[in-house]
Amino acid sequence: MNAHARFTHMKDGTAEDWAIIAQDFMAFAKQLPDRVMTHLKLLDGDFGGFPVDRLTHSLQTATRAHRDGRDEEYVVCALLHDIGDTLGTFNHPDIAAAMLKPFVSEENLWMVEKHGIFQGYYFFHHLGMDRLLREQFKDHPQYLPTIEFCAKYDAAAFDPEYEHLPLEFFEPMLRRVFAQPKNSVYKAATEHAK
Repeated sequence: MNAHARFTHMKDGTAEDWAIIAQDFMAFAKQLPDRVMTHLKLLDGDFGGFPVDRLTHSLQTATRAHRDGRDEEYVVCALLHDIGDTLGTFNHPDIAAAMLKPFVSEENLWMVEKHGIFQGYYFFHHLGMDRLLREQFKDHPQYLPTIEFCAKYDAAAFDPEYEHLPLEFFEPMLRRVFAQPKNSVYKAATEHAK
C-alpha cells in the first residue's frame, strides 16, 4: 500500500506529506501519454454525422501534417486538436489546448485553441453564424498559420478514401512531446524530482 499524506486541510501539510504527493504525482504524470492514447481510441467509431469517425479525422489531420514535413510538436497538435470533442461538446478546442498547454509552443497552442473559430469559415454560414468570425484575429501573428492549418490539414481530413497512418505511428511522437513540460507552474518541481 502506498503512503498517504496525513493532512485533512492543505494548510496543515508538511514537507513529508508533500514529498509523498510529489512522488505519486511524478509516477502518475509519466502515464499521461497512455491516458491520452486511451482517450484518442474513444474517438473510434464516433462519426457525429461526419463522413469519417473522429479518430480517423484526427489520424488524417496528423498524417497530412506529417507528410507535409511539419515537426513532431505540430503533428501531435494536429493529432490531438479534436480530442475534446467527447468531453467538451461546446468548447472542444479548449479541452485540447488545456491538455497541450504545458508541452507545446505558444504558437501551436494558439492554433489549437482557436482552430474551431477558424474552421467555422467552412460551415458557420450554413448554421446561421458568421463564417468570418476568425477576422477578429486578423492582426494576430498566428492568423495566417491557423488558416493554413485548417485549410491544409483539418478541413481536408474527412476523406474515407485517404490512406492515413495508424495511431501507433504517432505514439512515439506523442510520448516525446509529453515527456517533459515546457510551460507549467509545476515545471520546477518536475525537474527537482528527477
